[in-house]
Amino acid sequence: MNSNKVLVTGAAGFIGYHVCKKLLEEGFFVIGIDNLNSYYDIDLKNARLEDIEGCIERNKASWIFYKIDIANKESLIEVFDKFRPKIVINLAAQAGVRYSISNPDSYINSNIVGFTNILECCRNFEVTNFLYASSSSVYGGNTKIPFSEKDSTNHPISLYAATKCSNELIAHSYSHLYGIPSTGLRFFTVYGPWGRPDMAPMKFTKMIFEKKEIEVFNYGKMSRSFTYIDDVSEIIKLFINKPAAREETFNTENPNSSISWAPHKIFNIGNPKNINLLDFIEILEKEIGITAIKKFIPMQAGDVVNTSADCELLEKYLGIGPLTTIDKGVKKFISWYKYFYNLN
Repeated sequence: MNSNKVLVTGAAGFIGYHVCKKLLEEGFFVIGIDNLNSYYDIDLKNARLEDIEGCIERNKASWIFYKIDIANKESLIEVFDKFRPKIVINLAAQAGVRYSISNPDSYINSNIVGFTNILECCRNFEVTNFLYASSSSVYGGNTKIPFSEKDSTNHPISLYAATKCSNELIAHSYSHLYGIPSTGLRFFTVYGPWGRPDMAPMKFTKMIFEKKEIEVFNYGKMSRSFTYIDDVSEIIKLFINKPAAREETFNTENPNSSISWAPHKIFNIGNPKNINLLDFIEILEKEIGITAIKKFIPMQAGDVVNTSADCELLEKYLGIGPLTTIDKGVKKFISWYKYFYNLN
C-alpha cells in the first residue's frame, strides 16, 4: 500500500539512518535515497547502511536503497514514479556551517535545487505528508533565548542557514499553491550513536580519546541545546501520522510564522535545557575517563554563541518533546563510540 511507503532522503546520514531504522521497526516500507558524498567518512555512511540491512533481516521489513543525488531530477522522478510514496521525509542536505563559507556551490545544488526537485516530485505524485529538515541556524543573529518558532528568521549569518530559511519559504509556497501538507523541523545540535564526525560531540570525543588538542571556539563562552537522536527519530515517527493542516483562524493582519492558512507548520526539535560548551566537555571527560586538552580560540565566522529551544508548540501538538537528559545521552553515545571504534 502506498500509505505504508515512506521515502527518506539522506538515508545514509546521521538522522536519516536512525529514522529509517525506526520506521522499519514499525513495519513501514522504506525507500532510502542518498548520494553518499565525501563531505565526511563514506565508510561510516556505508556502515550505517549495512546496519539497516541487518535491521530488515531481523524484522522482515521492506527496504530498498538508491544512490541518487537529489539535484538529479530525472533520477528522482524515476523513483517516485516506481513507488509513488505518500509520505516523504527530506533529510538530505549539504550540512555544516563552516563548510558553507568555502564551498557555497554544494549548498545551492543540494539545499536549494535538490530541495525544490523533491517538492516538484511531491506535487506531481500527490504526496500527502512532506516532512523536511530545517535547522536552529535559521535564528541567525537572534540573541533572545530560548528561540521560538514565532521569532524572526530574517537575519541568517551563514549560507547554510540562508538555505534552510529558503527551504521553509519554498515549502510554504508549495503548500499554498498545491496543498502539500508540509512540516519543517528545526533541529538543534543532534548527537548520539552513529553521529556526524564534523560535529562537536564526535570531534571532541575523538580528540579526547586520542589525547589530542580540541579547539574550543569563543573561548568556551557558548551553549547549545544538545538533542539526543532517539528523541528526534521518535518525534519524526509521530509526525508521520499527523500531517500539517490549515489553520482556519490564521490572522493575516498579525501573522504567526510557525503556522499558516496553508497546510504548513514549523516546529523546534531541541532539548529545552541548553548546556554550556565547557560543561558538555566536562561530561564527556567524566564518561570517557580522560581529561581533554583544550585550545581556546576566537569565534568562527557563521557560528552563533547560544542556541536554546522553546518546544512548547511541539509538546502541545504531539504531546511529547525531547526527553533524554545530557548525562544519559552522552553515556549511550560514548558506549557506542567505544564499541564502534574498538576502544573497549
